[in-house]
Amino acid sequence: MERNCPGCLLGSTMLAVILGGCSSSPLEYSNKSFAGDMPMETPQSGREWSHRQVDDPDLPVLDERAGLNDYLRYAALRNAGLEAQFQTWRAAVERVPQVGVLPDPRFTYGYYLGEVETRVGATQHLVSLSQTFPWFGKLQDREDAAARNAMEAYQRFEAARLALNLRVETAFNELFYLERSIEITKDNLELLEQFERVAQARYQVAAGGHPDVIRVQVEFGKLEDRLRQQRDLRAPLVARLNAALNRPAGTEVPSLSGIAQQESRADIEELLSVMQEQNPELRALAEEIERERIGTELARKDGKPDLTVGIAYTAIAERSGVSLAENGDDSVLATFSINLPIWRQKYDAKVREAVARRLAAASRRTEVSNRLASELRRAIFDHQDARRRVDLFANTLIPKATESLEASLSGFTQGATDFFDLIDAERTLLEFQLGLERAKVDRATSYAHIEQLIGTSLVEIETGPETGEETP
Repeated sequence: MERNCPGCLLGSTMLAVILGGCSSSPLEYSNKSFAGDMPMETPQSGREWSHRQVDDPDLPVLDERAGLNDYLRYAALRNAGLEAQFQTWRAAVERVPQVGVLPDPRFTYGYYLGEVETRVGATQHLVSLSQTFPWFGKLQDREDAAARNAMEAYQRFEAARLALNLRVETAFNELFYLERSIEITKDNLELLEQFERVAQARYQVAAGGHPDVIRVQVEFGKLEDRLRQQRDLRAPLVARLNAALNRPAGTEVPSLSGIAQQESRADIEELLSVMQEQNPELRALAEEIERERIGTELARKDGKPDLTVGIAYTAIAERSGVSLAENGDDSVLATFSINLPIWRQKYDAKVREAVARRLAAASRRTEVSNRLASELRRAIFDHQDARRRVDLFANTLIPKATESLEASLSGFTQGATDFFDLIDAERTLLEFQLGLERAKVDRATSYAHIEQLIGTSLVEIETGPETGEETP
């Protein structure tokens, strides 16, 4: 791998973090879930970027008009876990300028408690200044390793951001599914009320039996129980979404307007290739491997001597009663020293340790790559299966079930159809309607999961156009 200078390695990282008193550089986010790039400011003194007040004008308002993008942006601005990753990255960047400079020079002052007489006078004071110079390339390697560590921290931050997006979207989608389930259940309760009126009318004219009335009332009671369960479930789902938004669990969430409707038809091999290049977790491990490779070189150079040069000045008192040309002249001494790395077993072990860490990092990357590849294949299957189910329910099963229910209701009203057939038709339509909403949510969630795994927007690699609009 080609060695880059620290400034090139950090690139955009250095633009995003306060260095040398600069605190106004923007941090750019880009993700398919946001409408364009989302500028974020780095933390400034007295104000942390994710610990914003609820009334902060930069925070989107999460009212009934808010969509998924608003919730994602709110979470990015407020989530404490994401800020922790950001601050870890920032700390890693601040480490770079610390390791690439020479050690501090050493100043020494000495006072002779007992004067040492010399030919030209008695010594009185000693002042020296020395500077250590590490072995050739040590400083560069330390700076390069720190730069790689900063880039690794940045990729960890990106991975946390993508994971947060998936967490928010999953909670958002599940809450939307619950709301749609409640609406569908309420519609079916109204339908059962109509059935009950028909059954009561037939019973009063002796065209139907009392068991039909009992059956519809039993079915009505079962649906009412389901509705109560669904309404009780809303509180924990709201708490789940609020946790990602860094809000109190009981904060009210208004009715959601809709979920993402994107579909992906990208080739699986293409997605696997993109994942290997773009997934931030894999990129972080690649930076770790390179950092450990540089660490191996640095460990070898630690076995080389460091050079220390200096200059010493000794103040000498003038001798009385002596006539010498150099009488009382102060002395100046140039010094040169090196450390002696003679304990080779220590330095050899340090090299072996660095090599083992690099091999461990390479093995971890292979393991993570295999795991992510299997997760991506499953996410692609889930998305394709959800797409198929959406088409099946919307275009085939629900129209047929609606037609069957209408026919059963008409036949029952006329006494030509058994009440069991009517109830069965109503149950079938209810399950198909819920199945359609479940499939839509699974399609949206699996789409978001694919993007989290590949580390980039599917829109950028799709061959066909994507609108990315939200619809109910």
